[in-house]
Amino acid sequence: MTHSQPARSRTMIKTAALAALLGASNAAWSATPPDTLVMAWNIDAISTFDPAQIGEVVTNEILMNTCSALVDYDPEDATQVVPALAESWEVNEDERSLTFHLRDGLTFPSGEPVEADDLAWSLARVVKLGFGNAATLEEYGFTTDNVEQLITAPDPRTLVIRFDRPYPSDLMLQAIAANRVATAIDRDTVMAQEVDGDLGNRYLTTRTECAGPYRLRQWNAGEAVVLEANSGWTPAPALSRVLIRHVAEPGTQRLLLSRGDVDVARDLTPEDLAAVEAAPDLEINKALRPQLFYWGFNNDDPILSNQKVRQALQLLVDYQGLADTVMSYSGIPRASFVPLESFGALDQSEGQPFSQDLDRARELLVEAGYPDGFSMRLIFGTLPYSATVAQSLQNAAAQIGINLELERMANAQLFSRVRGREYQMSLQSWQTSVADAHGMASRLIYNPDNRLEARNTMYPSWNSAFYSEQANQEIEEALFETDPAAREQRYHALQREVFELTPRVVLFQTYNIVGLNQQLKGWQSNGFRSYYTLTSK
Repeated sequence: MTHSQPARSRTMIKTAALAALLGASNAAWSATPPDTLVMAWNIDAISTFDPAQIGEVVTNEILMNTCSALVDYDPEDATQVVPALAESWEVNEDERSLTFHLRDGLTFPSGEPVEADDLAWSLARVVKLGFGNAATLEEYGFTTDNVEQLITAPDPRTLVIRFDRPYPSDLMLQAIAANRVATAIDRDTVMAQEVDGDLGNRYLTTRTECAGPYRLRQWNAGEAVVLEANSGWTPAPALSRVLIRHVAEPGTQRLLLSRGDVDVARDLTPEDLAAVEAAPDLEINKALRPQLFYWGFNNDDPILSNQKVRQALQLLVDYQGLADTVMSYSGIPRASFVPLESFGALDQSEGQPFSQDLDRARELLVEAGYPDGFSMRLIFGTLPYSATVAQSLQNAAAQIGINLELERMANAQLFSRVRGREYQMSLQSWQTSVADAHGMASRLIYNPDNRLEARNTMYPSWNSAFYSEQANQEIEEALFETDPAAREQRYHALQREVFELTPRVVLFQTYNIVGLNQQLKGWQSNGFRSYYTLTSK
């Protein structure tokens, strides 16, 4: 007869184990576990680890270091993809299908082999669940009715993805094959935990059951995430464990880094980064990423629905002043919705044509019918620069009669409010998953259905209640333009049009920037994420 431990006892044991890890680096650098990558990061945005549902940059990076996708971005050149679960692939001549050949010897943490049918099911599962990440596949023609016919596994090592139209193959490799939706989930393990037809969604809230270098050992919300290397994965990570400590305050992160209690600090302010850069045993690492920090508007608001009001708000931004101070390490001024280093992006100068002009902003308010200004609430999260940027906007707005009431909140609450359209203004970031203008155009501008009941929460365009039938058509035409030079010009024209529409005010393109202890070797980042498996001590 066997006896299982009570749930309370199991929780106490887990908590004790986590406490031991957290306490393993209390004094000097030498106390940091030699087999563990230790990070300080604000991870309050985490709400699930289901690849069908997550939408936050933090959770995406953790997941993509845990679950391998069909292909991956080259760590040193994010415009290129390299083999991952798939060792090779072919593109059909008419660009209507991709055929992937899986690596030999892939296994799940359960020990079961990874087969192409697992990937076909995992991709179809995303569409069937219908959470936000279903849009990743739905925008390229996949539906609950056709996904199982279009994504098939003719044999255990071959996966075929067919398309309804000839989408650019390079874009499909980035948008689908390198995306979290193309990770392999252990179907048998997850479906054994299915509840009320949820395809294991509740189970994957706090677990990972996928093929990759690490697996989620533990997540204590507001405390830490622990990843543990999968024994059957090759090549094996140099460090067998990753400990991510939830540390909300940048100053505390820097203190932990300087004392050697953590290897990496992820959310440092310019002051913190300057101190790290000056320290003999510390360094900073940064890579420009396809992430935009922007001032979001709910275009359903009766005031913000006025285009001239939105144009006036654009002219409140002190791009250069912010670039020289709070954003000096964190990003570069960028007003275009297409990030630099993406196909179709305007160059740095044309992509940021604005400067603060309070006189013209006043004139636009008068033209809009608001000569005496108005009051508006601006919500923002815990990014280290959000509060200072919000205060800069508040001060500028006050000079033309606009009263901005500021409200700071946890990132998870911010995302919930914005995705429910329960806000007027927000400060937040959005990152594309592809190095192509379509990645941002298809989310920030394109809106498939603006009705409230559509609940297209993974479209910032929907979250901001912005809808333009003309822009939708232009984005679709650009996607299927077969001449690359003409396609690029279409995106250039669209960016100029959006400057006039002003559905939101893009402020900066951000860096993936971290503080490092020099005893950590091999830290590698590109625009999309950092690569834990490449680090060593």
